[in-house]
Amino acid sequence: MTADTVTDVFEEHRPVLLGVAYRMLGRVADAEDVVQEAWLRWSGADRTEVREPRAYLVRVTTRLAIDRLRQVKARGETYVGPWLPEPYATDFGDTVPDTAERAVLADSVSLAVLVVLESLSPLERAVFVLREAFGYPYADIAAMLERGEPAVRQLAGRARKHVEERRPRYEVDPVQRRDLTERFLAAAGEGDLEGLMSLLAPDVRLVGDSGGKAKAPLRVVETADKVGRFIIGAARKGLPDVSFRFLELNAGPALLVLSGGRPDSVFQLDVLDGRIQSVYVIRNPDKLLSLAAF
Repeated sequence: MTADTVTDVFEEHRPVLLGVAYRMLGRVADAEDVVQEAWLRWSGADRTEVREPRAYLVRVTTRLAIDRLRQVKARGETYVGPWLPEPYATDFGDTVPDTAERAVLADSVSLAVLVVLESLSPLERAVFVLREAFGYPYADIAAMLERGEPAVRQLAGRARKHVEERRPRYEVDPVQRRDLTERFLAAAGEGDLEGLMSLLAPDVRLVGDSGGKAKAPLRVVETADKVGRFIIGAARKGLPDVSFRFLELNAGPALLVLSGGRPDSVFQLDVLDGRIQSVYVIRNPDKLLSLAAF
């Protein structure tokens, strides 16, 4: 391969590699670091023996992500307050033409699912991502991870059961979620507690992620009354030079709140049966850096 071809092949597969790394790590910066390391491995590899560049690159990226995840877990880092994944701008565009495949990818990158994946072991998470999100056969996953196929099937079954038991139920209809997000924003802005309460499920949960670096609840807020009052109270305090922008984040509509043109927070809602089931609020400034360009 020429230098240009080497680069072109890698760039062709970069979106998939970033998708694998992000689902493994839940952090955009870490995923980008892993993909950059995969590029260094690819550019320096003996490519004469690489028959399938995509399989080779996914294998390298997965192993690097496993190593990174193990390092994080080994450090035993404590996080202040609830943890949520770093928001990830998603736009599958024409790269995923199949509606069913698009739905699977969207589900696997949702905040709700990524929170559950955080509790899996690195190997379980790798198997789940490769199998459930990207549809790799067990034999291919076994080769990537240098494990026997029976062991991989066992890991997959254990991970799938864990996720199914813990994942919240929600609907992925983007039109409905966008509509409820707009109505949520309007009610909060107008201080309309009754209107806001009408949008919330009785057992709604608000999960705020600040990492101790911004104001947000240090515990999950539960019930429509408490969540509604918290949102109205926060809206009344306001922000200087506030503006709002709708984005597609983690394969669903999200509200980016800016103060002075800089990202201040992200709101995203999970919806079921026409009511808001979960409100995710990300205010950790470290997790909003990648949104500064939007």
